[in-house]
Amino acid sequence: MAEQTPAPEGIPVGISACLMGEPVRYNGGHKRSRYCLEVLQARFRFEPFCPELAAGLGVPREPIRLVGVPGEAPRVVGTRDPGLDVTEALAEVSEEFVARHRHLRGFILMKGSPSCGLARVKVYHANGMPSHADSGAFVRALRRHFPELPLEEEARMNDAVLRENFITRVYAFDDWKRHVEADPGYHALLQFHSRQKYLLMAHHMEAYRELGRYLAGAHARPLEEAMSHYLERFMAALSRPATRKTHTNALMHVMGYLKQALDGETRRDLLRTVEDYRLGHVPLAVPIRLIHHYVKRHGSDYVRRQTYLDPHPYELGLRNAI
Repeated sequence: MAEQTPAPEGIPVGISACLMGEPVRYNGGHKRSRYCLEVLQARFRFEPFCPELAAGLGVPREPIRLVGVPGEAPRVVGTRDPGLDVTEALAEVSEEFVARHRHLRGFILMKGSPSCGLARVKVYHANGMPSHADSGAFVRALRRHFPELPLEEEARMNDAVLRENFITRVYAFDDWKRHVEADPGYHALLQFHSRQKYLLMAHHMEAYRELGRYLAGAHARPLEEAMSHYLERFMAALSRPATRKTHTNALMHVMGYLKQALDGETRRDLLRTVEDYRLGHVPLAVPIRLIHHYVKRHGSDYVRRQTYLDPHPYELGLRNAI
């Protein structure tokens, strides 16, 4: 069975420093995340970063906010002193961060921050009236210079689906970093796609088909171009959370590899379990563990290698809540 085995020191993941309990917020406080420190830190090697501190803003400091109009990149200025404009300073430290941290597999962000907020960060008119919402300045730089990097807000990980989706993306990106980027080649690219096929199917059927067609002619393209195109499309597809409908479709495809090995009663039991999941009577972990059992006994090497069955450590219990 496919198993996601990170390096012994843990998967490198960036995190807003305040979530680690560091007193770096404008008022000298922090936003320590129990989930990150008490659960994820056993698997991830967190690398904390505060872009505001890196940009030269001290602690304590004047709060900053986004100012601008829809359709334009907002400026980042002081709330009391609009003459304090740190837009360029934040852009510079953000680009420097990306240049030094291409090894990261994800980044966990602080909600609502004018630098680290993933979305729905308030943007104000110059007169102080609310205008619209945008992403924080650091996040916009991450998306521009490191678009494949999985991003999520710590607060949004209270949602079981978003939590499982983010951690799935981190482990998939770690697989890419260790097995494709570390030893680039057309064979490594095709093997990655082969073991990720049903995970991709569960998230985005159109991308599953599109990337399969793309790789059929990948050898005719420069390797760097093929890898770049594939990774961008693959990570974008995984960012779409899977649903009960799409999970059910992937489960049925995996079961197709077992139908010749199982008797009629066992197949009917499996189908009933998948239907119970589709109807919302049981969590995804139930059909997955049952199929896992039969794949381990009767599955081909191909289906055993599918990361869909083990996209992240079982001990995290992520599929018990979706």
